[in-house]
Amino acid sequence: MPVRSFLLAVVIVAFAALSTMALLDVGYLGIIRPHFQSWGGAQVFADLVILAVLACRWMHQDAQARGISAWPFILITVFFGSFGPLLYLLLRARHAAPRQTALA
Repeated sequence: MPVRSFLLAVVIVAFAALSTMALLDVGYLGIIRPHFQSWGGAQVFADLVILAVLACRWMHQDAQARGISAWPFILITVFFGSFGPLLYLLLRARHAAPRQTALA
């Protein structure tokens, strides 16, 4: 396993452990609720939504160039946040790099 894939796997496992502890502590709604209780929480939530949309757009474009489907990872992003892009990065290392085109 290449070093990059190993590090991604470590991040995914650590993030999964943190997410599990948070879910066990406050539940799914308990994780989201604080973002609607103050303007600061709303700003963090909006920031995360913007980042998720940008990540989904990037995954879609990158997956098209590699000839794979990004939809499973986009759905994972919608329901489970950062797990979608993290798992996509892990998968994408196994597929050929997109073809480079000359600039016109």
